[in-house]
Amino acid sequence: MAIREQPRIFAVAVAGSVVFGVMVIASAYVVGAVVGDVVVPAVARGSVAVGALAAAAAALFGLSVLRVVGIFGRRLGAGFMQFRLQAAYRRRVTRRYLDLPLSWHQRNATGTLLSNANSDVEAAWHPIAPLPFAVGTLVMLVGAIISLFVTDWALALVGLAVFPALFTLNVVYSRRMAPRQQRAQRLRAEVSGIAHESFDGALVVKTMGREAQETARFAARTGQLRDALISVGRLRGLFDPLLETLPSLGTLAVLVVGAVRLRQGAITVTELVSVAFLFTVLAFPVRAIGWVLAELPRSVAGWDRVRRVLDATGEMSYGDVTLDPADPRPATLGFADVHFAYEPAEAHLPGTQVLGEVTFTVPAGRTVALVGPTGAGKSTIASLAVRLVDARSGTVTLDGVDVRRLTAGSLSGTVALVAQVPFVFDDTVRANIALDRPGIGDEEVWAALRLAEADGFVAALPDGLDTMVGERGASLSGGQRQRLTLARALAGRPRLLVLDDATSAVDPRVEAAILAGLRSAGPDTPATSILVVAYRRATIALADEVIYLEQGRVVARGTHPELLATVPGYADLVTAYEQAEAEGEQAGGPGGRSRPYEPVVPLNSGLDVEVDR
Repeated sequence: MAIREQPRIFAVAVAGSVVFGVMVIASAYVVGAVVGDVVVPAVARGSVAVGALAAAAAALFGLSVLRVVGIFGRRLGAGFMQFRLQAAYRRRVTRRYLDLPLSWHQRNATGTLLSNANSDVEAAWHPIAPLPFAVGTLVMLVGAIISLFVTDWALALVGLAVFPALFTLNVVYSRRMAPRQQRAQRLRAEVSGIAHESFDGALVVKTMGREAQETARFAARTGQLRDALISVGRLRGLFDPLLETLPSLGTLAVLVVGAVRLRQGAITVTELVSVAFLFTVLAFPVRAIGWVLAELPRSVAGWDRVRRVLDATGEMSYGDVTLDPADPRPATLGFADVHFAYEPAEAHLPGTQVLGEVTFTVPAGRTVALVGPTGAGKSTIASLAVRLVDARSGTVTLDGVDVRRLTAGSLSGTVALVAQVPFVFDDTVRANIALDRPGIGDEEVWAALRLAEADGFVAALPDGLDTMVGERGASLSGGQRQRLTLARALAGRPRLLVLDDATSAVDPRVEAAILAGLRSAGPDTPATSILVVAYRRATIALADEVIYLEQGRVVARGTHPELLATVPGYADLVTAYEQAEAEGEQAGGPGGRSRPYEPVVPLNSGLDVEVDR
């Protein structure tokens, strides 16, 4: 596959390796000629022929230059090929991650995915570096065997005994190394996963006093990786001396057999020196074959893990229908008999049913609030509205068009989600809001910040829009991060805005100002429909209609006063939220948490949303 993807670079690398191999054989015979035709006669005469010595030196220098050219071509080509393949497959793996649905990411640990894109890709193409050298070495070995037969059949038999022994030893080495390399590669991913989980959950680890336990958990797995790598090193330490010894034994055998053949007059001193030198210089190139075979098990293990990502199915297919991007009117969202179940962690297990027979509409320009207890399916509806997931049955429509028929660009240009847990990139305020989207300059950024009630704190930052906010917005408060992500969504002027409890960390008065601003279209405020997952009474009261959910089904709908008077479950839930909000404000002030705790599951895609099942 590597050769098929990079044929020209591979050809350059192999050509360099072949040139090197031919020059090695030629060097052996030139050295033999120098010894037999220059050195030995000079010793016999007691004088040195300067012309012959100069010619020998020139020949050796010329061959050395050609060998350097071969080495340069081989290494340059192999390096280019290896690094280009690694870069290409890192891009493919990352592109695949972005294409696969959130349900797939939820079933795969973040550490494993990081390992797939990094160490697994690196391992998969690691044998590319010695591969051209190994191919050139095979050519060199064939040439060496032919040269041996041309020189003397007895010396050729020695070569035929040594070279197959080297191949056999390399094959045995590769087979024994394979399971060890596979285990080590798997443990690398597990170590990466534990490390990522510990760092990502640093807040929980520190507040719960789990530092020692997390350290012990990481130490246990790194100990297993250490033992696996020691096992690899031990096997390599056993076979490396054998692979080094065989060519040396071959040289010794050549000298013994050659001495006999020389006494018999079958060969000359020149031929004996040439063959002995050839065996000496072949020891290193032959190791290149061993390097390829030694790396193959790790390469296969890495490629299997990379291919698992590339072959993964479930990516969303988009249609060819495009909504008018210049349409200034707010969008209409419709749910018609929607059913949804989350995919199980393991294929043989049943899925978790979350929604059933959900039907409602968010009319153009109106605000609809989703209210319900934990696990009612509110966040799942929000995910369906922006097509993070697809319904198992039923339809979700925008302006009457099934969202599955829309192009990806049309969908993202029409609807925006502000998630419950805000995600902020380690970049400037400007970059976090604009996201390099065309048509969003500083004027549009400030307009979105004003609408999100964030312009005040951004203006007070040391560098304003150019302020670096740190990883995940570490330099900002929770409420500031929420308003920043809200401004990011508003900067794109969406026609439908989905708020999944997106203002829970801000002061209730600020939240009321934000929601009031969203409802009143003006020069800086795009006309938009709003679907909001709500918990505060003030938020719910601003909605034109409230959808009350229980166990994944729409139980009631109407205005807040109507439901409060006619639906006991709704009244009890809203009252409980109010009590929790009051207690939170007493405990932590206005910035305290405004609703009961609900579990948050960080998804591997980088978007953190509540999995409200």
